[in-house]
Amino acid sequence: MSIPTVIAIDGPVAAGKSTVARLVARRLGWRYLDTGAMYRAVGWKASQVGLPPDRADEIVTLCGKMEIQFEGDDPTAQRVIVDGVDVTDAIRSAAAGEMASAVSAIPGVRERLVAVQRAIGEREPVVMEGRDIQTAVFPEAPVKIFLTASPRERARRRWQELRDRGEDTDLDQLTRDIERRDRRDSTREHSPLRPAPGAITIDTEGLTPEEVADRIVEIARVTGAAHPANIDTASGDC
Repeated sequence: MSIPTVIAIDGPVAAGKSTVARLVARRLGWRYLDTGAMYRAVGWKASQVGLPPDRADEIVTLCGKMEIQFEGDDPTAQRVIVDGVDVTDAIRSAAAGEMASAVSAIPGVRERLVAVQRAIGEREPVVMEGRDIQTAVFPEAPVKIFLTASPRERARRRWQELRDRGEDTDLDQLTRDIERRDRRDSTREHSPLRPAPGAITIDTEGLTPEEVADRIVEIARVTGAAHPANIDTASGDC
């Protein structure tokens, strides 16, 4: 089997995965796939139809019937569409994040979405980010990255993001929520969050997204995953 052209980026909530992965995809001219948005979409849909996380079988069935689409060629301006409804903003709330973490622990949901993710990665070059890309979805990816930062720093980032969207949140409570989500994501039985063997860990604290993206693009160049001629060397204004 040929090695897929995938840059797999994992890490805990608010480690900077989405921002960095978008920049990398734009620099390389590759497709960008936010797998976390897929789990958020399932959680959002389950909430809309009144399914709590403990009704796992029904959520798996719901997941199998959903149509999740990503629209827009620019990775930095991608829209998420669920059954014809634009949910890009709705799935980024704190409540949606909690629901996403809960439904992502359901094995049947993960199996269905992983199958979709693998199909995309086997079809075209892609920068894929989430919680288990380099461990479960594409452990054979030529570039495996694990982004991290302290819980407090990640809480501060999420706090600022939510404030920018007009949501009033408490930083201390957000820190506790992130620590609880870290424990749940890293100890779940199915595809726990952890660095894969051979993955490169990057602590994003104190680094700009552009600096982190630069490191990953260079790693892709050195490993041969991305041809130098196809790399947009202009960074910082992406």
